[in-house]
Formats: sequence, structure tokens, C-alpha cells
Amino acid sequence: MQPKAGDKVRVLTEKEEFIGVLMPRPEILDKDVTVVKLDNGYNIGIDNKKIKKIDLLEPYKPKKPEKAALKPKPHLPNITILSTGGTISSKIDYKTGGVYADYTAEDFVAMMPELASIANLKAKKIMSIMSEDMAAKEWQAIAKEVEKELNSGADGVVVTQGTDTLHYSTAAVSFMLKDLNKPVIFTAAQRSIDRGSSDAFMNLVCAITAAAKFDAAEVMTCMHATTDDDYCLLIRGTKVRKMHTSRRDAFRPINDLPIAKIFENTDIEIINKNYKKRSEKGKVKAETNFEENIGLIYTYPGIKSESLDGYKGIVLTGTGLGNLPQRLFKKIEKLDIPVVIAPETIYGRVHPLVYTNLRQLSIRLGCIFVEDMLPETAYVKLGYILGKTKNKDKVKELMLSNIAGEITDRSLDEEFLY
Repeated sequence: MQPKAGDKVRVLTEKEEFIGVLMPRPEILDKDVTVVKLDNGYNIGIDNKKIKKIDLLEPYKPKKPEKAALKPKPHLPNITILSTGGTISSKIDYKTGGVYADYTAEDFVAMMPELASIANLKAKKIMSIMSEDMAAKEWQAIAKEVEKELNSGADGVVVTQGTDTLHYSTAAVSFMLKDLNKPVIFTAAQRSIDRGSSDAFMNLVCAITAAAKFDAAEVMTCMHATTDDDYCLLIRGTKVRKMHTSRRDAFRPINDLPIAKIFENTDIEIINKNYKKRSEKGKVKAETNFEENIGLIYTYPGIKSESLDGYKGIVLTGTGLGNLPQRLFKKIEKLDIPVVIAPETIYGRVHPLVYTNLRQLSIRLGCIFVEDMLPETAYVKLGYILGKTKNKDKVKELMLSNIAGEITDRSLDEEFLY
């Protein structure tokens, strides 16, 4: 019988013998390599040309997790978890390196029994995609699924996805969900669930706690606040940004306070009282039209004016208070599309009237200076608005209107956040 991944095998080469578990070959490895996990835990790759024989010592028998059926508890809120991809819901099979858990509420409770005392869970995998590959089509699908769940009796929704573009997704869903009356919490993991330092479990517990207990009707992220397991922060979906490649506290509120601290013991500490309150009245509606032919362009010394060609709308990051290189002025004057200017500096806000060049951009060229809105949020908002109207005056009016908390009256610096 031909050995399969997970089987214990003996590999004989011309000079050596290796005993271990036959592993799936990673796609990045050459096809002529066999991978074996040795008893010491290390993997070894063996050139197939040197292998004389592979003996099957013991066939692999995968263990199926035992899952008890969950009975809804009338006194608990009903929370739906929507997965868009990633490993946050999967258990690792250490023999093969693969995952074997299904995406069910029973799996979550098996991994984290405490969840059964927080909410009645329903879990649904709506897509399986890396977050860097997500765009308008995926944001639209998420918004429609959230609409369906909230209007079908869910008291809150948790969405799990990868971290890289989490802040784009939260901004998009913030704009698309009209008349939102319950919390929608996005969460993720900076470190995979099979690592001892994973943040996945705590992030998920806190996210479900927020969806079940917090009285906000907002789209928010729920991620680690510090590098330790102190608590998670709820941050408004239009004011959050990933600020580090790998730290567990990578997601920070920008120019705004976090809304609340969520503790693993289910305690909630409100920080920012300026949020929309939960309501049992009305229905949420997903307005998902989106203009995809838009650009988010970071300006830099030496930028070519041709970089602005081919779009139906552009967000440009301006240096300082919103300055652009003068070489772009003639190009902008010829463009018959909305041109939005957001702060390149992330913190702080642009201002259209401080300098002569800023006055030219805003008054003569009609550029839209979007206060302290994040560039990524401005990009998503422009696509959302152009999906509703192409009238330039209306686009400007809506870009400068505070739809989902994306503009604050007073930008807060990092020192004011905690």
C-alpha cells in the first residue's frame, strides 16, 4: 500500500535510514522532495532521487473531535460568527500539519468552553480568502450576510478575517450597513492558532463578549490592546489602522479614542461614550453598490502626473496639511473626476486654506480635503459614494459628511488615547 500523509514510515536512502511521519509537501518545495517529521519534532526534506525505498510502518488514523450538540439557552443572546478565511476556527493536526475542525459553533465551544456561558452561537463560513486578496466583491458579500443575520434574529455578529486589510473591510462595511441597530465586531489573529503566543482565542472571546453584551450599534474591531493578554480594544471601524506587521497590539485607533476595553472575563470598560446605541427597532439594510475603478495614490517627490490617469476617482495623500507637488496641478485641472486629499501623516488633519498652494488645490482645482479621515477609509468611502452618485458636487458633499464616525471634530494624538 502506498504511504500517505500522516503515516509512520521508514525512508531508506543510499546512505541513511529515517523513521518518522510522512508530511504533505509544501507547495514552495520542489516536487522531487519528500518531507518527513522525525521523532525529535523536526522536519527533513529528502531528495527523491536518493530514496531507495519507503516502508509503511503504521497507517495514520485521524482523530475526529467529539462534539456535543449545543442546546440554546433562552437567557443568552444569539450571536452569529461569519468566517471569511484564516485559521482562527481550526484545530491543527500536529501529525500532518493540516487542519481538521469544521467551522461550527460546537467547534468553538470545544476549543473555548467559556463561550457557552456568553452566548448561543451560530457559525457560518461565507468565503475562504486571504485578506490581501479581498476587495469590493468580498466587502459586499460580508455586508449582505450581516444584514441577513441581524434581520433574522441575531443579537450581534462577529466577522473573522485576516489582519492585513482588516481596516479596509471594517470601513467598507461601516458605510454599507444603513440603519445598523446592533454590534458588528471584526476580529482576527496576528499569530496563528497553533502557536503558544497566539492572540486568536482571547480576541475571539472578547469579540463575542462585545457582540453579546455591549450596547453599541457600530462596526468595530476587537483586537489585543497590548502585547500581553491584558484586554482587547473596541475601535470604530472607520478610525482603525494596522500599525505594525506582527505585534499583537498592531491595531490602533487613529485620531480618535477607542470605544471600550473588553476583558477576557467578559468585563467591559467604556472609554468613549460617543457611539451609536443598540436598538431592537427597525431593520438594517446593506447598500453595496461600489465603484471599483478608484485609486489610492501616495504622493512622493518625483511622482509622475501620469500616475493619476485611468480612474473615476482618486484619493491622494498630501504631505503636511495636504500639500501636493505643483507638477500635479495641471493634471488635476484637466481631470474631470473627484480628487480627494487625505493626510499622509496618518495622525492629524489636512487643511485647505493655510497655504497658497492649498488654496489653489481646494478653491481653484476643487480638491476635496477630508479632514482627519484615514487614507484607506477615504478610499473606501469614495468607492461607496461613487457607487451611489457621479455628480461631483454631491460627491463632495457626501465625502465631507460624517457618515460612520470617519471624521472627528478634534483629532486626538497618541498621548491622549489611554
